[in-house]
Amino acid sequence: MSDAVSALKGASFDGLVRVEECGLQGMITLRGDLSNRAVAKAATSVSGQKMPGQNRANVAGESGICWMSPDELLVLVPYSEAGAAVEKMTATLGKVHSLAVNVSDARAVFRLSGPAARDVLAKLCPVDLSPEAFGPGQFRRTRLAQVPAAFWMDDAETFRIVCFRSVAQYVFDLLKAAAHPAAAVGYHTSVGG
Repeated sequence: MSDAVSALKGASFDGLVRVEECGLQGMITLRGDLSNRAVAKAATSVSGQKMPGQNRANVAGESGICWMSPDELLVLVPYSEAGAAVEKMTATLGKVHSLAVNVSDARAVFRLSGPAARDVLAKLCPVDLSPEAFGPGQFRRTRLAQVPAAFWMDDAETFRIVCFRSVAQYVFDLLKAAAHPAAAVGYHTSVGG
C-alpha cells in the first residue's frame, strides 16, 4: 500500500503573504437535515466543535465544522482519523436520511497568511473581504478565478482555502501570482503589507 501524499507535497511561496499547501486534512461531507439532533451529534462528536450557524465555521487546528449549505456540512478531522470518523458518524446517524462521505483525498487545503491576506484573496474572488464584512469564523463558498473553492479565516490575517485536488496546482499558481510583491494593491492594508 502506498503512503498518502498531499496534492502539492507542502508547496509554499513567500511574497506579500505566505501561501502554503497545508498537507493532508481529513474532510467529511455530511448531508442531511441540519436541524436533526442525530446529524448535529454526528458532526460534533467526531470534530469536538459546536455546530456552526449559516455561513460560519467552527475550526480549531485540524478539527472543525463548516456550514456549506442548508443541508451540508464539511466536517474536519485529522487525516488519519477520517475513516473511523465516517464509521462513527454513520453509526450515530442510524436510519436518519443522510450521507457521510470521506472526501479527504479529493480536496486540497491552502493557508494564506500575513497582513495583506485580504488584498491577495480579494483579487481572486467576488466576495467583500473588508474587515467589516468578513472576519474570523465566517465561511464562504465561491470561486477563485475559474474554479470553485471555499474558505474561512482562522484569525484576522489567516485564511484557509479548500478546493478540489484536481485544480490544486492552478489554485496555488493563482495565489502565488496574487501574492507577488509587485502585485500589491493596498486596499485593505497599506501597500507592501
